[in-house]
Amino acid sequence: MIVFLALVVPDQVTRLPAGTPVWRAFVRVPIEGLVAFAVLLVLPRRPRMIVAGVLGGVLGLLTVLKVIDIGFFAVLARAFDPVLDWPLFADGYRFVQDSFGELGAVGAAAGAVLVALGVLIGMVLAVRRLAAVAGRHETASRRGLAGGAVVWVAVALLGTSFVPGVYVASDSAVTLARDGIGTVPAAIRDKKAFADEAATDAFKDTAADQLLTGLRGKDVVFTFIESYGRSAVQDPTLDTVVHAALTKGTADLKTRGFAAKSGFLTSPTAGGGSWLAHSTFQSGVTIGNQQRYRSLVSGDRLTLTSAFKKTGAWRTVGVEPGVTYAWPEGTFYGYDQVYDSHTLGYHGPAFSWATMPDQFTLKSFTDQEYAKPGRGPLMAEMTFVSSHTPWAPIPSMIGWDQVGDGSVYTQQKAQAKTTGEVWKDKDLIRAEYAKSIVYSVGALMSWVQKYGDDNLVLVFLGDHQPAPIVVGEGASHDVPITIVAHDPKVLDRVSDWGWTDGLEPQPAAPVWPMAEFRDRFLTAFGPTGDETRPLSPPR
Repeated sequence: MIVFLALVVPDQVTRLPAGTPVWRAFVRVPIEGLVAFAVLLVLPRRPRMIVAGVLGGVLGLLTVLKVIDIGFFAVLARAFDPVLDWPLFADGYRFVQDSFGELGAVGAAAGAVLVALGVLIGMVLAVRRLAAVAGRHETASRRGLAGGAVVWVAVALLGTSFVPGVYVASDSAVTLARDGIGTVPAAIRDKKAFADEAATDAFKDTAADQLLTGLRGKDVVFTFIESYGRSAVQDPTLDTVVHAALTKGTADLKTRGFAAKSGFLTSPTAGGGSWLAHSTFQSGVTIGNQQRYRSLVSGDRLTLTSAFKKTGAWRTVGVEPGVTYAWPEGTFYGYDQVYDSHTLGYHGPAFSWATMPDQFTLKSFTDQEYAKPGRGPLMAEMTFVSSHTPWAPIPSMIGWDQVGDGSVYTQQKAQAKTTGEVWKDKDLIRAEYAKSIVYSVGALMSWVQKYGDDNLVLVFLGDHQPAPIVVGEGASHDVPITIVAHDPKVLDRVSDWGWTDGLEPQPAAPVWPMAEFRDRFLTAFGPTGDETRPLSPPR
């Protein structure tokens, strides 16, 4: 049973169509098992047991890989890359640590290692036992093998499937092994491809006095809203409360003289990996894996932040409440100052993974930078974390003069829904996700109304879609992006982008690859406002 399950369990078992009995995914005849036992049956006893041990070890490794794939599909909507994705385990550990404490993280890591070792050892013993049993009953084994082969060929020719995409004639273990081995040359090719892409930069040699001339004297704030995806504004089961919040926000901003335009960008990631989206947005080149990220931050490519810094006309600030450890990438991005979870001055409770509420992040940024008397123009990149999974507990808005050092949130957290309460019900997870987006966007709009002035230019966007448990399977990688400004000349610069009016992009709004935003932005706010190189048309 152990060997059979290892061979036939789909690596996307969590993606079965709604209402489909799980057992249907296991009605399969694995070709790998038939071939392996054919080999074992022709070998003498001693070599048979040695080969059985090797096959068991290989099958054990593939089973561990398959379990990891199930997790990756459930969270990141993609398969695990055995070459490039190992650093993500460290990030996963930190996520568990931040959400459930050091003891929970150590326990989870220890449990995962023990399970992996147990699978490897158990699979070796299971295959060796089957080889020994087959050797004692060779005639029956040969007949069973022949019968299984006939069945496999028959169902393969018929294309029999009890679940869409899961065929009875199975070769999933071979496919998994082939795909795993194939990642090595693919990673090598991708490394060269990235070097070529990164070397092509239309703005690398642009003089400082020719950069961002259309924004001189403005305060420019880029804000990433965690997990704010297209589904938040277009999924009928999610967008009701989000739509209401964006509609109200648009109206409220109008009373203060602000206007907005919105569109969509396609993120290189989904479900997680926010840093891949941030670096893609900043650098103007697609960063879809950790290898590309490491190559990028060890180079000198011009980023949006470093373009502002290069002009000498702005102080550049990074506001990163999710950074809880050393972050040398801040130097690559070109920040004059980075505020992280240790320097924002928060003394309240963490809200699961989120180190602090977004409203506090905004207030701290205001007090330490934005409202500072006599300052010059400011460019800030800010990351909101309140809408980060697991979307519980979620803070709520309070008066700006009540925020203080954050200790006021202690009682608020105690009264909020806990992660354990929310994650018992899929519908509740989705509802709380939508609520978190409303909170984050609402905090930002409230800040604009209270503190924004004529020189404020705000760009806010999502980093990626949330996990499939919220948006389902097959959701796009699109995220909303919005520009808010008081000065109409700012939005005039992007009038030819085709973005729709207001905080909520309409379904027909243009969709660009996230990597194209940097060049489009630098072009629009450059001396001429004309395109300097061909770009992909919106879809």
